[in-house]
Amino acid sequence: MSKRIFKTMMTVTLTTLLVCMALFIAILFPYFETQLSDELRNELEYLAPNVERDGLDYLERLGDGQNRLTLIDTDGTVLFDSDADPAQMENHADRPEVIQAIAEGTGESSRYSETLAKKTINCAMLLDNGQVLRISSTQYSSMALLASLTPSLLLVLIFAALVAVTIAYKLSHRLTRPLNEIDLEHPQVNQAPYDELKPLLRRLHHQNRRIREQIQQLQAQKRQFTAITDNMREGFLVLDADGLVLSYNSSATRLLQPEKPLDGHNIRELTDEPDFLESLHGAQEGEHVESLVPLHGRICQLFANPVYQESTLTGIVLVLLDVTEQQEREGLRREFSANVSHELKTPLTSIAGIAEIMKSGMIAPADVPHFAGKIYDESQRLIQLVRDIIRISQLDENNIHDTPVPVQLKECAARNLGLLESAADAADVTLRLEGEEAVIHAVPAILDEMVYNLCENAVKYNRPGGSVTVTVRTDPSHVTLEVADTGIGIAPEHHSRVFERFYRVDKSHSKEIGGTGLGLSIVKHGAAFHHAQVELESAPDKGTTVRIIFPKNASF
Repeated sequence: MSKRIFKTMMTVTLTTLLVCMALFIAILFPYFETQLSDELRNELEYLAPNVERDGLDYLERLGDGQNRLTLIDTDGTVLFDSDADPAQMENHADRPEVIQAIAEGTGESSRYSETLAKKTINCAMLLDNGQVLRISSTQYSSMALLASLTPSLLLVLIFAALVAVTIAYKLSHRLTRPLNEIDLEHPQVNQAPYDELKPLLRRLHHQNRRIREQIQQLQAQKRQFTAITDNMREGFLVLDADGLVLSYNSSATRLLQPEKPLDGHNIRELTDEPDFLESLHGAQEGEHVESLVPLHGRICQLFANPVYQESTLTGIVLVLLDVTEQQEREGLRREFSANVSHELKTPLTSIAGIAEIMKSGMIAPADVPHFAGKIYDESQRLIQLVRDIIRISQLDENNIHDTPVPVQLKECAARNLGLLESAADAADVTLRLEGEEAVIHAVPAILDEMVYNLCENAVKYNRPGGSVTVTVRTDPSHVTLEVADTGIGIAPEHHSRVFERFYRVDKSHSKEIGGTGLGLSIVKHGAAFHHAQVELESAPDKGTTVRIIFPKNASF
């Protein structure tokens, strides 16, 4: 700003100086001309009486003077001229000053020479003898005068310019110093260095207040947006049109697991997953993309949407949803449907086959009870299968309407072991119950199914002469039910799957001993319903131990 003020002041000062000089010359030149005319008239009045008295002798005695003297006869003949030979001069009867002097007593005229750039002023006076005395003097034109004064004017101009530069520099800094000291962040109207600035400072004050309010609103919106996005399970990213990351949330970082920070990097530098990059390319082409992409062992559903502003792509919004568990559940659901179909088909096929044989009359009357018994066994198996499927569905959907009540866990274990005594005797397996009395909150029907299934499996997959030991233990925060057998055991590679629906380690052996394949799955889902944990220890030929750890203060 000081530079602009300095330049303005310099321009105004120099322009004013030049204009003043021009006006000075324009006024001075006419003044000099008037002064010269007055001087010539005064000199003429002084010379005229002497010329009338002495004639040519007086003029010749004067010699060469500063001004030119000419004596003209009554007929216009030049009798004397101080600068030229009168005999060589033309008649002056037609000269304006001579004509005017004869008519009025005095005359005056001026003539300008373009060649010499000079102006000649002539004054004439009529003498008593009828002759005319003329006096002439030359004067430079205004341009010639300006040219003659140029060196002096340049010196004056240079001096004035130096003075103007100094004054303009100091004055500009003096004017701008208070302006530079104004606190634009917190302008105070009453502290304005100049009254003219008060409206500006007032507007700045109001504008700053509006800006602060807008910044506070934006910061509040940003905090709200960050709080919302950071608490989203879905990964959220905002990219520009080229794929540069502008904004993201913590879930996006968790799902992408980039090797470098997301800020300021292109999304292509953070992942090389082909399906992800293909979806991004589709969004950059203006498509709304929805796809499943694998990311670091997880399966994510990706939504990529382009953002337009006035038909121009300005950015891309990406939403990542971890659907790994959903996909796994969907796979288990399909597998479960296939297994249910197979498990239902087997007894139904058996029942239908026996019924068809009986219908055809191919069975001897003595064999009817035998085949009827098979139909009954298969139907019971079918009923048990349906019952187990319904129970698992209820546990899956948490659709249990019974209220948990205090249950003596050791009594529950004793009751279910009693139900298995005949099966254990047939398999030559010894049943034992150990531990202490303990009370847990549970749904009795579900707890009975869990304990019965564990004990039944321990009997079924045991060896002749083996044993099943059920132990109840307590500690300050948990109650543990442990079922240990001395049976065939389970290989480590099957540990993670034995609680799946219809999963059997040895399908041929399982077919021989029966069962629906849903027992351990009911145990797992029942434990989850009661907020309990399930632990499995087993090895081939070393038996199996299953523990269910119930919390004492579970809330339902």
